[in-house]
Amino acid sequence: MENIKVILPDGSVREYPKGTTALQIAESISHSLAKKVLSALIDNEVWDATRPIHKDCQLRLLTWEDDEGKATLWHSSAHLMAEAIEQLFPGVKFWVGPPVENGFYYDIDTGDKKITLNDLEKIETRMMELAKQNNPYIRKEISKKEAIEYFKEKNDPYKLDLLERLNDGEITFYTQGTFTDLCRGPHVPHTGYIKGVKLLTVAGAYWKGDEKNKMLTRVYGISFPKENDLKEFLHQLEEAKKRDHRKIGKELELFTFSENVGMGLPLWLPKGTVIRYELEQFLRKIQNKNGYQPVVTPHIAQKQLYVISGHYEKYGKDAFQPIRTPQEGEEFFLKPMNCPHHCEIYKSAPRSYKDLPLRLAEFGTVYRYEQHGELHGLTRVRGFTQDDAHIFCTNEQVKDEFKKVIDIVLKVFEIFGFKDYIAQISLRDLENKSKYIGSEEVWEKAEQAIIEAAQEKGLKTKIEYGEAAFYGPKLDFMVKDAIGRKWQLGTIQVDYNLPERFQLEYTGADNQKHRPVMIHRAPFGSLERFIALLLEHTGGDLPVWIAPQQVAVLPISEKFNSYAENVVHLLSENNIRVLLDDRNEKIGKKIRESELMKIPFMLIIGEKEIQNNQVAVRQHKVGDIGVMSVQNFIEHITEIVKNYK
Repeated sequence: MENIKVILPDGSVREYPKGTTALQIAESISHSLAKKVLSALIDNEVWDATRPIHKDCQLRLLTWEDDEGKATLWHSSAHLMAEAIEQLFPGVKFWVGPPVENGFYYDIDTGDKKITLNDLEKIETRMMELAKQNNPYIRKEISKKEAIEYFKEKNDPYKLDLLERLNDGEITFYTQGTFTDLCRGPHVPHTGYIKGVKLLTVAGAYWKGDEKNKMLTRVYGISFPKENDLKEFLHQLEEAKKRDHRKIGKELELFTFSENVGMGLPLWLPKGTVIRYELEQFLRKIQNKNGYQPVVTPHIAQKQLYVISGHYEKYGKDAFQPIRTPQEGEEFFLKPMNCPHHCEIYKSAPRSYKDLPLRLAEFGTVYRYEQHGELHGLTRVRGFTQDDAHIFCTNEQVKDEFKKVIDIVLKVFEIFGFKDYIAQISLRDLENKSKYIGSEEVWEKAEQAIIEAAQEKGLKTKIEYGEAAFYGPKLDFMVKDAIGRKWQLGTIQVDYNLPERFQLEYTGADNQKHRPVMIHRAPFGSLERFIALLLEHTGGDLPVWIAPQQVAVLPISEKFNSYAENVVHLLSENNIRVLLDDRNEKIGKKIRESELMKIPFMLIIGEKEIQNNQVAVRQHKVGDIGVMSVQNFIEHITEIVKNYK
């Protein structure tokens, strides 16, 4: 029998009979490894682990540790859910059921039936009954004619619609148990790989995302290869509810929303505004040290600015509609991004190579018309402030500038305690380079500069081909928070597009005109989203330097209020944010309420403290930490704060 050569990730080459599967190859390496394999990467394409391989190839076995492995299990779980729903609600029809970032969903036409939150538990139960049957996921290549006949017989308009865009040779069915679906795959070997399932919610979704079409029922879920993984997830789910930034923001009086102002437009209350101010000051100080120059641009601009930049063509229909002035034909747009404005600042004066790199920074508020259903607290809003900066530099300076921006991002991570992160290097699609602008030489140089910069900074990286922006490669930082959720925090992007569109130039050492390269960077991303992440990461227990109220002064009774007022005065003079709780309430209640407001320090004042000119210090979530003079406490808190300022 003819053999095939298989190249493994370590570079070793093994030979196997033609038709061997990835699962059999895994078994030949290690029985324990084979049990973990969910799918396989064959020449950069994800396959079923049970699909025969008929040609020489590069092979990477995918497990739960790989994003592609998770996606395979989740996609298989969507099919399992569909089988369970079909059995419990006969006659339903299915649109699509893809894996998503954290789980899967299926869009379902339930006809005259209705699936509600109350049905999720019984669907879960049926799914696990089916999972235990260990039914294989069977792949079958099928002709377009056969596929159309199959779904015509089932009177399924949704799959027939999908088939219109498919050709012979690219159509496959997958069957497990009693369920068959039109699907590209891949899937896990059998249903027994699914050990734990949690269906999360039910929502409405228009067919094809078009509000003119029928509203389908979308059921979301998540699954795991081990029961313990599910238990850990359910614990995280409960923890996430406690840490929901919307809940914490309301309890701590940080921000609010108003129907009269408009959806997705947050109103920052005094305490929340303190957090924003401290974040801005923190980053401004870092930027000043790194040669950034502050700029301010308007909240609106003429439509022509965004026509030049290309943003109108790409986003115009989905943006806030233009502002028309009394001048006929004059139109303005709410600013959706800051970069075109910064290009105009660059153009405001002749530039020489001696002026570069030019680093322009702005806390610029931008406006984007996000769909109603996509709005979510502070993480998805219609008006938000970016910690934006644009660096104009030469090709030769890209790598060094990239490294300096990485330093800023890592400083942010260090200060806020984000220790678990990965840097995603987003490069071009090697198979289709035509969709990118800029010369091959410039792209290769920029991509190599990013890779080398990340390596020299010792970053844990992952390369994703095809994820680059059309105007240049980028580096995105993916961070895990305190309960294991992944967030994108911080991005650095190289842009050849805007300098070309705006005809930006500088005079080189050769006295010729050259195009600068533009680097976009935002370590926070936006203040709104970053604060949401920070609240959920810390559970609202913010570090002292950023806490809206750093100290609560709590006199035990009214007769100690005068001394307490003097303490408050001394703290305020030293720029310490302080609250005086001089209500005629028991000290126990005052302490409990200060704990609920997550104020880092409480100063208890009674007879003994006045006699000794001291305060009794209590720390949030720690308890009593001792008695000290007011001056010593001021020095103590000032020392803590100065490490971050």
